[in-house]
Parts: sequence; structure tokens; C-alpha cells
Amino acid sequence: MRILHLTPYYAPAYAFGGVVRSVEGMATSLSARGHEIAVLTTDALDQRQRYHGPADKMIDGVRVLRRSNILPGLRGRLNLSTPRGMKQAAEAIAPTVDVVHIHEFRTLENLLVAPVAQRLGKPIVLSPHGTLNLETGRGGLKTAWDRLLSPGLALRVDHVVALSQAERAEAETLWRGFGRRQRPTRFSVIPNGVAAIEFDRRQLSVDFRERYQLGDAPTVLFMGRLQKRKGVDVLIEAFKAAGVEGARLLIVGPDEGMLSRLTALADGDPRIVFTGYLAGDARLGALAASDVFALPATGEGQPMAALEAMAAGLPVVLSPGCNLHEAAEFGGGFEVEASASAFAEKLGPLLRDAQLREAMGRRARRLVAERYAWDGIAQRLEDLYASLL
Repeated sequence: MRILHLTPYYAPAYAFGGVVRSVEGMATSLSARGHEIAVLTTDALDQRQRYHGPADKMIDGVRVLRRSNILPGLRGRLNLSTPRGMKQAAEAIAPTVDVVHIHEFRTLENLLVAPVAQRLGKPIVLSPHGTLNLETGRGGLKTAWDRLLSPGLALRVDHVVALSQAERAEAETLWRGFGRRQRPTRFSVIPNGVAAIEFDRRQLSVDFRERYQLGDAPTVLFMGRLQKRKGVDVLIEAFKAAGVEGARLLIVGPDEGMLSRLTALADGDPRIVFTGYLAGDARLGALAASDVFALPATGEGQPMAALEAMAAGLPVVLSPGCNLHEAAEFGGGFEVEASASAFAEKLGPLLRDAQLREAMGRRARRLVAERYAWDGIAQRLEDLYASLL
């Protein structure tokens, strides 16, 4: 099959979080299974910088088409693209594909490309990636967008692929308010996938711990964007309340408005280390050097960072908002409410007991290998696309 993925940002724009890694995993896995994959995206590299490579390039077997943003500053202020020539690019490539898979929900890219795909009779699949919730992010802007723009897009979508049963229910409720279409939109659940993470754990850990002066302390890792819904403030309070002498809290990720508040909350505590955004080997080093991954988030779709931490063999402490209930069911972590006291109660024993961490980490790694490997996820996407043709 020939599949076109539409996304506001694509690799190497990893600073935008898990959506980039999710779409990249889909695209490369489907390509490896013999499908012809193209990605139509913008030149956004992070909230301020542009990608300066070729506008049409093959990356890991995937054809990546980038269109420039007219007003790149809107990405930083409103998280909004202003792509030049996106509709024209869609009109050129859409006639050659079988399925159009669009990512996130409230994007200008979707508004430009979905009408083209519908006019050409191409099935449209939507992956919201946890963006439907009105309670997180810019709720007022989302509400206005839904009133004015979302119904027209929603009524063009043939199939919504949710990451969890909770997101599916959320999507079905939202779609009921958008009106009726001649052919009803269908809904299903296909989780995120994760690649096996193989690295020289010992050497990467030694180098990273030396760089950030972690010593041999048991270390809790947060990895993600520093924004309200990630619950980093809750995690800092939980880490302090856990009261484990000599432990460290490693906070890895780009600032999205929370850094000043978080540093004030840390109050100069030398056990709490802020690294900023890390990529490549530095990012792998953070995974290698850490002992526990924690994320007290709300309104998540299904965090790629948590899946990658489990793939790296880390036990996890997650909130229900992460929609990874299997981690606790499988014995690879704990699921507790997103409060400082609840997280402190689980972090304490994990930080004090290396054998417990090792046993839970093994189960976490086995879970992602059995249920979240990209090849199996790609097979499910493949079956979905085929059902629409």
C-alpha cells in the first residue's frame, strides 16, 4: 500500500515530544514491511528553530516532504503552524496514495489537506495522540476551534485510531457533537509502539553520571516537555517527600513555560538536576543512568517516554492519566493517583531496594517487547488500512 502521513512536525523535531517519535515509528515500521510511505510535514525543528535540510528527502526508507512555516513565531506562542504550499503539496501527492493518515486533531495542516483527500476519494485515518482533551493545554482556544473548524474536519474522517479505551470514548463523545455524515466514522484502539532500546548501559551510565555529578545515587528520571499537564511539580514534591537519603531526581526536557516555577520549587536542592532538552547519546545516557521512571501526568494519550523507559528496563511509577495500566498489571511498575503523597509512597521503596527495581524493570521490558513492539503495531495499522480500501 501507499500511505501518506500528515503531521505538523517530524524527525528530527523530537523537541515536540512523543508525537514525533510515534509517527516516525509508524512510518519506518510500515516501510520496513514493504509499504510505500510518505510524510508531509513542516520545517519546524523546535519552538524557535527551523529544519534547514532538503524539502524532499528519504529518511530510513520514508519520503519526507517539508513545507516552510510563514510565521514560525506562532509555533512558540500558540503551537500553531502556518505552512506555505501545504495544500499544493497534498494535491500533487494525494492522487498517488491509497490512504491518508493525519496526526493530532486541531491543526491547520489537517484543515488544508483533508478536503483534498476527500475530494480524491482517499480514506482518512486520524490519530489524535491525546490532543482531544479540553482540560489540558489551551482549553479556550480548543473550544473556539471546535466551534468553528472541527466539525468540517471531523465529518471527513473515516476512522479514528485512539491510543486507549479512554481516548476512544472521548473521541466518540466529541464526534457525536459534530453532526452526522453519510458514512459513519469508525473508532478503534491501537496503542503506541516502541523500538527495542539497545545500548552499552555501563559506559553510557558512567559518562552521564560523571557529567551531571550523580555519583552512584539511585536516580528517578522524568523525561518530557516541562508543561503543566506533565506533573513535574508534583514529582518534585513527591521526590522530596520520599525522603531517600542520597537519591537524585533527573529532569530532562525542554521548557514550555514551567521551568522558572520548577526551579523555584526545587529551591536549590542539589539532588534535583535539570538538564534541559537532550538528544542522541545524551538522551540514551539519561535512560542508562536512571533507576526509576516517574510521570504523574494528566490528559496524556500514551506517553512514548514511559514506553521507552520500560524498553530500557526501568520500572515506572505512572498516573492513570498515562493510560498505561498494563505496566502495573504486568508487574513492571506502579499506577497511582497524580499526587505527591501517592508518588512518594511508591518512589521510596523503589529507590531503597535495588533488587525490587531490577525485578520490576525486567518485567517492564518484557511487557513492551510482547505488546508494544513496532512490528506488531504496524501489522494492526496495515489491517486497518486494508479494511478501508
